Amino acid sequence: MKEIDYEELNLKGDEQIFRMWEPLNFEIKDSYKYINNNPIFNMLSDLLAIIASPILLILNKVLFGFEVYGKENLRKVSGGKITISNHIHPMDCTMNGLINFPERTYFPTLASNFKIPVIRHLIRLLYAVSIPKKQTHKEKFFEEIKKALNEGKTIHMYPEGSLWPYYEKIRPFKKGAFKFAVDTNCPIIPILYQFEEPDGIFALYKRKKCIHAKVLEPVYPNENLNKTERIQDLEKRVLENLNEE
Repeated sequence: MKEIDYEELNLKGDEQIFRMWEPLNFEIKDSYKYINNNPIFNMLSDLLAIIASPILLILNKVLFGFEVYGKENLRKVSGGKITISNHIHPMDCTMNGLINFPERTYFPTLASNFKIPVIRHLIRLLYAVSIPKKQTHKEKFFEEIKKALNEGKTIHMYPEGSLWPYYEKIRPFKKGAFKFAVDTNCPIIPILYQFEEPDGIFALYKRKKCIHAKVLEPVYPNENLNKTERIQDLEKRVLENLNEE
């Protein structure tokens, strides 16, 4: 992946700069299940995750020097939770899945990702959830995500909204993840991706920095504030925690 000069591009906070080939059509229908509870579908999804996880772990380790720190912070939450992270690589979705594994993790993602041949089926089986654009569909999407959190499931979101490869700063957040957390009174667990110069065996073949993930402490909504203040306060505290690392 070619090095990108972000300062030279003068991009806005959530502007897309990484796109994949999207030749297929995809349309969200009124009957679309965002969180699929079909037992056969879920059995196949879990089987694929079990098969794919060790393969992805080895690939991410070898190709990107992937390391995880602070995973014990995930075990501090017994119910529904939202993990968030900075979006710095096309493969960081697999890294987030591995961090939460064996917990099933649902990933709200751009509908355009379901226009990619083969990938569209794999990501659906690996719990990707298409984010709708129509308002009527959004209402159903919101309800299904909140229901999943209330049932104890894990949702991963990218509050930066877009992928900037190997960008080392935290970009401004959209509020979706924090609204879901406040609506369901569940915590946000921030995951910070950082870049380290390759050493040891990685120094022999890696030109780019290694990707390390740090799982931070859960951050809970402050129930003493009104809803608007709770959302703002939660976002503020999560950003402060990320920027302190």
